[in-house]
Amino acid sequence: MRLTILGTAAPYPRPDNPCSGYLVQQGDTSIWVDAGTGTLAELQRHVAVRDLDAIWISHAHADHTADLLTAYYALRFAGPPRARPLPLIGPPGLVERMVGFLGHRSAAVMDEVFEVTEMRGWHDAVVGKLSLSWGPLDHGMPAFGLRVQAADSVLAYSGDSAYCEGLVELAEGADLLLCEAGASQHPPTGAVHCTPEDAALLASTAGAKHLLLTHCEAPDARDRALAGFPSVELAVPGMTREF
Repeated sequence: MRLTILGTAAPYPRPDNPCSGYLVQQGDTSIWVDAGTGTLAELQRHVAVRDLDAIWISHAHADHTADLLTAYYALRFAGPPRARPLPLIGPPGLVERMVGFLGHRSAAVMDEVFEVTEMRGWHDAVVGKLSLSWGPLDHGMPAFGLRVQAADSVLAYSGDSAYCEGLVELAEGADLLLCEAGASQHPPTGAVHCTPEDAALLASTAGAKHLLLTHCEAPDARDRALAGFPSVELAVPGMTREF
């Protein structure tokens, strides 16, 4: 399996760093995971939008979804049409939000481009050569994490979430845990992001082999995570990992 980092910034893109977006591939199967601002351009360095097998969206915040709007135009107007709409897997209400931004009166126009699956609870699916599992997490809104398996390789992705048992279940035994660390410190109440220490605890508790931090707020996130887990990297745009 191959993971390519398209962007990691939060909550807005930085020069040379789009918001959250990742490309997961196995053989000729390609899935765009989260479509944050700026990631569409980076995605096209590796695969044409029309050649994707699916798009998977963790939750509806703009730093994970904004480039779906321009992907809609790419799928409608760039090159020959696909034989069938592109599968789009996302949280409830995602398409209605897109329709509002695009200025359409009805969600029916989206059916020409996307074949939409709304995530509700735990579920498994197969996309090409990749087996997907997702489940609800804790982000103060409908939000999901993802587990991807190909042969003996397992990738777990946190999306955005506070530390919770759902994350532990998704990350169990993962070869690579891609975990956000969007909080530098815990708020007094209502945490919605992991801290670097949370990410390290998650990796250790779940028995992951390697932790890749993304969407970080703290500049010393890697050092802080290393205090609790021995194998930690910081995700950077353009990075590719095969496992």
